[in-house]
Amino acid sequence: MENHQNTYLFKKHEITATMSNFPQIIHQYKTDSESVYNTWFVDNDQRLKAFRTIRRGVLQVIEDIKNKTFPNDFKESSLEFVLGSIAEQKQVFAGVAHPFYWKPKLRIPDIYENQDNKIAFGQFLENCINAKTEEQVVREIVKLDALKVKGLGPAVASILYFLHPTWFPPFNTAILNGFNFLFKDKKKLGSWTEYLKIREILIETNTKNKTELSNDLGAIAGLCFEIGTQKMLIGNDEYLSEAERVKFEKNIVKRQREIQEEKQEEKLHDEMQYHLLKIGISLGFDVTPASNDKSKSFGGQSFSFISMKTFPALPCDKETQTTIKLIDVLWFEKGTNNIVAAFEVEKSTSIYSGILRLSDLYFSISDGDEVFYIIIPNHREKDVIHQLNRPVIKNSKMHIKYILFSELRMHCDAICKFGTDLTIMEKIAKSV
Repeated sequence: MENHQNTYLFKKHEITATMSNFPQIIHQYKTDSESVYNTWFVDNDQRLKAFRTIRRGVLQVIEDIKNKTFPNDFKESSLEFVLGSIAEQKQVFAGVAHPFYWKPKLRIPDIYENQDNKIAFGQFLENCINAKTEEQVVREIVKLDALKVKGLGPAVASILYFLHPTWFPPFNTAILNGFNFLFKDKKKLGSWTEYLKIREILIETNTKNKTELSNDLGAIAGLCFEIGTQKMLIGNDEYLSEAERVKFEKNIVKRQREIQEEKQEEKLHDEMQYHLLKIGISLGFDVTPASNDKSKSFGGQSFSFISMKTFPALPCDKETQTTIKLIDVLWFEKGTNNIVAAFEVEKSTSIYSGILRLSDLYFSISDGDEVFYIIIPNHREKDVIHQLNRPVIKNSKMHIKYILFSELRMHCDAICKFGTDLTIMEKIAKSV
């Protein structure tokens, strides 16, 4: 193993990350209001929520493999949920699930039909999620690569990023292209050896520029992504052909459109949170939005002004309480820490990730009197029915109902006027 592992190591003088103009490149990246640094990496509630959700999803993959309930296909598997949750991070992770789709004719990736490979993949994920040092994870990568599992390459690194964001950068074609242009390199896509070299260079470069970037390697990976997708040009752009220039301009227009759509979705999300806070207050409950949403407002009404000042201590560990505090809206029995209703507002993100946050509450501190709701756009009704019919949800005693955006908006004032207790929500809630 020692000799094999040495092929993954290289001398520091091989790293060519010392670029005199790198501070200017970082400045350009950070000051562009439409770059992924500003639209994905910083001040992004969904990104922050994703880490815990994806971690729980990976634990489910491990359990399914252990219990021999992991299917012989990507579709409907717990791995599909994990990759779906990562893909929700939009720009940087578009297409992240593609390498894991089961391709029957090619028999790849060979972690569905081959039981030994499936177990090896499960053990890899378990050892990585429990690792205390980055060296432990590198050793697991070396062991996995030595098995030469067909079709299973460093696309897995995007999962590792959400388990250990300060140790492992995400990895895809766009990030690789940006890396190669930035560092004048020719690294290849499908090799773990190449990925580990890229990781080493990015970590060293990040360390030298940490005050301007972040301990979280998503920031520097996002920079590579911007360059690799030609959404950001560095230095003189004469290297672009006419066709490439047209593509660059189209990418800029596409990025602006995506950002506008995200802003519209965020407004809808804020509106639904406001209606829920308003109804909760009218019914006599203490209310609070997600901890990272308190600074928001809707219709001139600040969430912090109408919410409880401090979040009550809950009978659970700190990590679980942190997750519960990220639930979009909570209603408490007046003057207590007893949660009576919990709401997750899902727009374009995974409905199942909202269900997982609600299940954290249910399995941690539930005393049986809580009601759980998913709030969704009308066009996602089929999605929520599908997710609530998952066996893991149907077989639990946790009963989750759903409310359509249009129903909440239309009946908010009437509920506030005529409602006397929590049962009024039954007028607009649906069950499966």
